Amino acid sequence: MRGAIPDHLRRFMSAAKTLTTALQLLMTLSPAFMTLAIAEAEHAASRGEVPVGAVLVADGAVLAASGNRVEELADPTAHAELLVVRAAAALRRTPRLADCDLYVTLEPCPMCAAAIALARLRRVYFAAYDPKGGGVEHGPRIFDQPGCNHRPEIYGGIDEQRAAALLRDFFQAKR
Repeated sequence: MRGAIPDHLRRFMSAAKTLTTALQLLMTLSPAFMTLAIAEAEHAASRGEVPVGAVLVADGAVLAASGNRVEELADPTAHAELLVVRAAAALRRTPRLADCDLYVTLEPCPMCAAAIALARLRRVYFAAYDPKGGGVEHGPRIFDQPGCNHRPEIYGGIDEQRAAALLRDFFQAKR
């Protein structure tokens, strides 16, 4: 699925009157939200948190944005993904966010992947792959498990080098 154009973007492109307009739409949607997620990750790093940022979007509008807050809140579950899902669910007063897309700078861990499934998110876009701690494309592959009742569309590798460099620099500075 890596490199494939998401269905919602394909629909935008087919509706566009010219190829130039379609390409402009494609180039402006996902990268802008991932840029916001990377900014959240940079802010998390400045607070001494592992630099992971997330943005939750519905209908082209940001519902919630956050970076990791594990250390700040002394909460091992305060991952960026969970914080934005919690904030959006509270904002909308519903546990299901089926029309929402998540942009996150690192492949979600198994805990976050399970929460994504429970929230019924529509799509997950992530930047860097996580061979050690990931739960989507690596590790337990939560969405492929028989007990998982929802599988969002997954798109990885968006601005991967930038997000990976942020993580690498953070952990090198810790050593």
